Amino acid sequence: VQLVESGGGLVQEGGSLRLSCAASRSILAIDAMGWYRQAPGKQRELVAAITSGGSANSADSVKGRFTISRDNANYTVYLQMNSLKPEDTGVYYCYAEVVDPFYRYWGQGTQVTVSS
Repeated sequence: VQLVESGGGLVQEGGSLRLSCAASRSILAIDAMGWYRQAPGKQRELVAAITSGGSANSADSVKGRFTISRDNANYTVYLQMNSLKPEDTGVYYCYAEVVDPFYRYWGQGTQVTVSS
């Protein structure tokens, strides 16, 4: 599975962005998809994830501001980011995960920069 992210960019504090992650084939067989981010000098952290059944979870730091969703018909996962803060700045990576056997696919990353 190849994953291509889009939608990153530069936005002012309080603004919104929507990230998209398009898979090269059907995601029905994918157990979970989600987003990680990595800020300069920091470890990669999980932002949000969604299972094939539609159950979603997100990091405490983005709860109430970010929403993850998936469109199985279009092989795409979205991350709607509202009320953005400078600390949301980083490279956002999409992933797709198969549980048995375990394997994780990664996108190339998209830069999100939030200015104060």
